[in-house]
Amino acid sequence: MRLRFGTFMAPFHPPEHNPTLSFEHDLDLLAHMDTLGFDEAWIGEHHSAGSEIIASPEIFIAAAAARTKHIKLGTGVVSLPYHNPLWVAERMVLLDHLTRGRIMLGVGPGALPTDAAMLGLEPSQMRPLLEEYMEIVMHLLTSDEPISYSSDRLTLKDARLHLRPYSDPLFDIAVAAVASPSGAKIAGRYGAGVLSLGATVAIGMDVLAHHWSIQEDVAAQHGQVADRAKWRLVGLMHLAESEEQARRDVEYGIVQWFRYFQNVAAFPQMAVEGGDIDEMVDFVNGGLGVIGTPDQAIAQIEELLEQSNGGFGAYLTLSHNWANNESTKKSYELFARHVMPRFQNGVSSLIGAADRARSSRPELADKQLTAVDEATARYEKEQSDLATT
Repeated sequence: MRLRFGTFMAPFHPPEHNPTLSFEHDLDLLAHMDTLGFDEAWIGEHHSAGSEIIASPEIFIAAAAARTKHIKLGTGVVSLPYHNPLWVAERMVLLDHLTRGRIMLGVGPGALPTDAAMLGLEPSQMRPLLEEYMEIVMHLLTSDEPISYSSDRLTLKDARLHLRPYSDPLFDIAVAAVASPSGAKIAGRYGAGVLSLGATVAIGMDVLAHHWSIQEDVAAQHGQVADRAKWRLVGLMHLAESEEQARRDVEYGIVQWFRYFQNVAAFPQMAVEGGDIDEMVDFVNGGLGVIGTPDQAIAQIEELLEQSNGGFGAYLTLSHNWANNESTKKSYELFARHVMPRFQNGVSSLIGAADRARSSRPELADKQLTAVDEATARYEKEQSDLATT
């Protein structure tokens, strides 16, 4: 299975940075990734806490689509309990047409309790609402029949899509999963993919394996197939040409990122440890991710593939802004140049060709020299023959 690569862009920016400029840097990074050949990017939705500043992934995707040509763009994620599911489906179908099929829908319950609190939602309500609204979204996207729904928060009467999707039969759909089984259960029910946001942080691969088992079981109950090609793991990476350089690079912003999860975001599933930069880097490199070289990144992904007990479809780097823009773009370039081809059969034929040429070089070089000598001798004979006539 050809592994796909991309990014999961919340994004994360220090609150004191100019947000207009931060948006521009995010769009520039996506254009850079498009040029480098990355497969997909997922854009987040957040409304509080200061650092994750994109309020509408759909609007941001529309801007990014105008600057890119190939990379697929997904909502990572639409916090479905915050929205009318009819309008979510309508907006995604519109983007599907505008991007000529480059859109992906990612959904989740909402990660920041401070977002939900402004809507009067309690954490205990989020996952049940996600399940109810997801059923509506999937019906709208896959059926021409109207749907009605009524609750204390929402009423739909004979609702149906105004426009059918551009993608045939439908664009990619994925459900976020961190710690609870809700995401895996919903993905299994609809044959959707899973966005494993905690793939390489606190919860570990043991929970991922549990999620996969849940998805397989629920998929079988609903006549669906749990497809590993739709399973996406999100991990932590920053690459440079040496580990020492990578450590220096992340001095720019890793402390702010760690402090955000330690002290600001009420998101305990993303628990991180570290009191200073060295401890933070060691925490990441202790099996959770890589702050180092492309070779370390290759080893990390190989380990994840082995631990997944069957493979997954895509590895997404978390867009974290640990380094400045120049070093961040360099990290993605190193990833594209050295890491991606190892998992996409992009260099195996070239390496084989180089090996064959190397092994045959002595014999062929001798033949080349002999051919030159023979050509020289023929020329000299021709000149001698001309002189004697």
